[in-house]
Amino acid sequence: MTAYYRLSAALVVLFMVAGTFPAAWAQEKLVAPETNPPGDIPDNQVFITYSSPDGFDLKVPEGWSRTAIDHGVRFFDKYDEIDATLGGASAAATASSAKTHEIPDLKATGHAVKVTAVKDVKLTAGPAVRISYLSNSAPNPVTNKQIRLEHERFILFRNGKTVTLDLSAPAGADNVDQWKLISNSLRWR
Repeated sequence: MTAYYRLSAALVVLFMVAGTFPAAWAQEKLVAPETNPPGDIPDNQVFITYSSPDGFDLKVPEGWSRTAIDHGVRFFDKYDEIDATLGGASAAATASSAKTHEIPDLKATGHAVKVTAVKDVKLTAGPAVRISYLSNSAPNPVTNKQIRLEHERFILFRNGKTVTLDLSAPAGADNVDQWKLISNSLRWR
């Protein structure tokens, strides 16, 4: 045993016998562990860039699962999902055209969809339509339980192609900053 370790062990024994500890140790309070409600992406989440073979890049949370979906990709972790799908169009979507085409499709294919807002917005990759909506999740295959989800869907257009980016989390989760980062990270290649 080195002299340093013998001295450290002796100090610990001395403090235990004397029943005193240095004042700095006694004054320090316990730090509560960080808790995030289900669906919250932590503020300290690390993001990595996903490069789609379809010609776009997108920042996604590191460590999330990834799976291929029809014409795109899905990233997910517990109740959170990011779907990015590629499509074709002759013109850019607008808030008006989304009300005519996209919203009826959402209501027909989703679970108890309630649209809360439709807006034309500007993202780093260009003009987009943002559709804010609520829906029920698909039933859990084991428990058959569903939860209420909130979504932000962005539709971007470039050179006859569209990228539809759908971000979802349990209703009430605080992902405003993270969703802003993700949606503004989309880049066409």
